[in-house]
Amino acid sequence: MAISESDVRHVALLARLALTDEQVGRLQTELNSILGHIDELQGLDLADVQPTAHALEVTNSMRSDVVKPCLPRELALLNAPESESGAFVIPAFGGTGEDA
Repeated sequence: MAISESDVRHVALLARLALTDEQVGRLQTELNSILGHIDELQGLDLADVQPTAHALEVTNSMRSDVVKPCLPRELALLNAPESESGAFVIPAFGGTGEDA
């Protein structure tokens, strides 16, 4: 199945992309090339190939969980733009609850 110029323009319209005529032509060529590669892949005999999520064997390598002392509160608040009573002050977000 080949991608036509009108197909490219339709997809661009759906994606709300403004494309020049040059971009439409280039995308048409590139998409048809991609579809050609997919056609080649679909022609392969993969009956004896096991499905895999990764090409190589992958194992989780996690560090051991070591308990360490916490960062002192004063040090954590050192770079805060604003702090109050030993806590970060953040801008209010959401409603005040009076709107509901």
